[in-house]
Amino acid sequence: MKFQNITYSIPWNLFLITLGSLILAVGLKSIIIPHGMITGGFSGLGLLLLYSSGKFTPGIWYLLLNVPVFIIGWRYISKRFLYYSLYGTIVLTLVIDLVNFKIAITDLWLAALAGGMFVGAGAGLIFRSLGSAGGNDIISILLNQKFGIRIGTYNFIFNFVLFFFSFGKLETDMILYSMATSYISSQVIEYFMTLFNQRKMIFIISEKSRPIAKEINRKLNRGATFLKGEGAYTGNSKDIILMVANNFQLKRIEEIAFGLDPDAFLITENTFNVLGKGFSKRKVY
Repeated sequence: MKFQNITYSIPWNLFLITLGSLILAVGLKSIIIPHGMITGGFSGLGLLLLYSSGKFTPGIWYLLLNVPVFIIGWRYISKRFLYYSLYGTIVLTLVIDLVNFKIAITDLWLAALAGGMFVGAGAGLIFRSLGSAGGNDIISILLNQKFGIRIGTYNFIFNFVLFFFSFGKLETDMILYSMATSYISSQVIEYFMTLFNQRKMIFIISEKSRPIAKEINRKLNRGATFLKGEGAYTGNSKDIILMVANNFQLKRIEEIAFGLDPDAFLITENTFNVLGKGFSKRKVY
């Protein structure tokens, strides 16, 4: 079975959600909560309510906040996504309350760094699945699908409001440490979201474009597209090679291009995500 097909299988998605929830819970209960910090999203809102009221547990608050979200999401988002998200919410609720050990970190900056890495890694793994851990994930996907609002934009606004209302409830230093934790976790999530999907986009401008493309296809089994171009100075028409390859193939492509044409012009760009045949499969919620 191809890996692209495995990513749509139920066991694989349940595994990602379970592992991600466990890592996220360790970050919350072992680092963030012992230092009095909060995170972004619904987990952070639950912690703020916990600190303010002293009632319930972080897991119970997270579950309570998710009830109205699931009622709304049931109507507007696919049932498969909600089933996976319901599983993620239940698992995260349980593991948050089951994790009872602390990681001995005394420096608050190191705690913010470690907490952000754990939370970001856990949330990133969950985002790799076809579901979520509930809460803000469901709302952000709903707003993105219905109104085209970017997920990152909504999360930024939500977290900004959350941290704003934290003033007066938490010490200013703790809020600033929490903001640092939230920023670090967002960067780690971004890394996990693009993990295995990042490729290099390559443009090759040469008088020998067709022999170069043919040799790349023969040696690397990598296709390419010809773009029609024209030299601004000479006015001569050119076939510009456009292709996408992984990091391991980049040096081989350079060797082929400059081996056939030492005067070739090669441009390499990082890509955020590549979907399609031969690369990652589009994730449909």
